[in-house]
Amino acid sequence: MDRQQEFVLRTLEERDIRFVRLWFTDVLGFLKSVAVAPAELEGAFSEGIGFDGSAIEGFARVYESDMVARPDPSTFQVLPWETSSGEHYSARMFCDIAMPDGSPSWADPRQVLTRALNKAGEAGFTCYVHPEIEFYLLRDLPDDGRPPVPADSGGYFDQASHDVAPHFRRNTIETLESMGISVEFSHHEGGPGQQEIDLRYADALTMADNLMTFRYVVKEVALTQGVRASFMPKPFSQHPGSAMHTHFSLFEGETNAFHDPNDPYELSATGKAFVAGILKHAREISAVTCQWVNSYKRLVVGGEAPTAVSWGHANRSALIRVPMYSPGKSSSRRIEVRTLDSACNPYLAYAVILGAGLTGVQKGYELPPATEDDVWALTDTERKAMGYELLPQNLTEALDVMERSELVAEFLGEHVFDFFLRNKRAEWDAYRRNVTPHELATYLPVL
Repeated sequence: MDRQQEFVLRTLEERDIRFVRLWFTDVLGFLKSVAVAPAELEGAFSEGIGFDGSAIEGFARVYESDMVARPDPSTFQVLPWETSSGEHYSARMFCDIAMPDGSPSWADPRQVLTRALNKAGEAGFTCYVHPEIEFYLLRDLPDDGRPPVPADSGGYFDQASHDVAPHFRRNTIETLESMGISVEFSHHEGGPGQQEIDLRYADALTMADNLMTFRYVVKEVALTQGVRASFMPKPFSQHPGSAMHTHFSLFEGETNAFHDPNDPYELSATGKAFVAGILKHAREISAVTCQWVNSYKRLVVGGEAPTAVSWGHANRSALIRVPMYSPGKSSSRRIEVRTLDSACNPYLAYAVILGAGLTGVQKGYELPPATEDDVWALTDTERKAMGYELLPQNLTEALDVMERSELVAEFLGEHVFDFFLRNKRAEWDAYRRNVTPHELATYLPVL
């Protein structure tokens, strides 16, 4: 037994933890959990916990349904929820999913990202990420088609227009930090009820785990404040969508591989090729970074989200931005990918972005000139005339492009690639058959 496993078992005994929740995600990015008693954990470390994979979205067909969840002791954290007597009664660990023979499951999103990170490691790189996560606080979550009501009427960077938001953010940050998840910034975003919390950078796998924990914590803390939290990409037609702008950097040991002090953007040849790779494959990976029908309601002109394949420095209409917050500081050189929304599966999204960037580095892609045009202000005709390639306009267009992508198939793996396409095709079919309130209000009275 290794030292991390011993630490977990000792902590359970010393703190009288009653339940250990073993967490993993399905292909769509929904958090799954099975609780075990502490007495069962030593066996779980050595043999894993068996479960029926056919009951989990995308894991296994019925005739090959046996799967094994193997807890990763490095992810152990005591959950901050207390009993009435002030005791902590449960903890959590993330799991890697394996086949009964011990081989990694090709359907496990955590393994998908691990494989991508291993490819980066073979090239000498470690990938670090820093996400800016937006979401809405709402009075409730109506399930009958009624529009939600924001929990406050605040705007961008407002200190306080309602006491829910600041108390909520403080309580959320305290909870996250008690679980070892460091927060860098938090503030009110542009929409009423909209919040942003930015996590301090970490390696990509740790951050994907942290994001799954983040969503869980945010929703739990919101309930204690008498409100609800939603990561839906675009819950309001008239207000901004919720993005998850993510900063990426590659390090070679202690050296930032993206930094070149002699470049005007302080961006190295490796950094430029990485950006070029993401731009070249941006349309192919859109179905993964923006995976829901609703995601494409956010990616519209005037919606403060990228709609064309472009990059720039101070240009927030670009798909990729090279920020200059700390000029001359080599460790801070990174790129900001602005397409992701807060509802994506972070394991899969980070895997395909990393895959696209690594492909650009390995094949020596040339970075096109930076864009300082306000792409939002251009018409579709003007964009095409100026050579801008548009991002997919809806989920089915994104799936059509993804289906032809060798890169996405390689980095997701055949099983996840096939399941994802089939599931999302079904989502689109259900959406296009649905008659919306907008259609009824617009057409019924006049047709």
